[in-house]
Amino acid sequence: MKLRMLVQAGLLVAAIDGAFATVLTVAFYGSTFTRLWQGVASVPLGREAFEGGARTMWIGLGLHVCVAFWWSAVFLYGAMRLEIVRRLLVSRLGVLKVAALYGPLVWLAMTMVVIPIFTKRPPSFALRWWVQLLGHVPFVALPITWMARQGVRSDSTSRGAS
Repeated sequence: MKLRMLVQAGLLVAAIDGAFATVLTVAFYGSTFTRLWQGVASVPLGREAFEGGARTMWIGLGLHVCVAFWWSAVFLYGAMRLEIVRRLLVSRLGVLKVAALYGPLVWLAMTMVVIPIFTKRPPSFALRWWVQLLGHVPFVALPITWMARQGVRSDSTSRGAS
């Protein structure tokens, strides 16, 4: 995996998904930017994160960026090693097909495994959960798969030139 591709994918996902989460939270859920990212920080830090002001908001943003890089790395390192994934990515609408699988997989792993491990609470399958499940396709997985496709194409080009 090329480090440059990982950095680009991680930053792209962090920015796009962060913007999606912010718009949802502020415009549709009536909360604030600070409270959103304190909520992210509250997963490992506990409810006290909501009283931490800017400090815990920045911790939440930092965690968000780390998670964006993690899921980018998982895909770019793991899935990209599977020939079927590489072939699918370069097929017609392949980026969207792969994103439609990977986005929900990321959300399911986060809400069914990672977050409950920290919070000791099961997920709540309210409307917001379903919005996030669907939102992870265009705002998380699509940037990752799009970057991966660029890598597959450049690998194919460089192999064809040798």
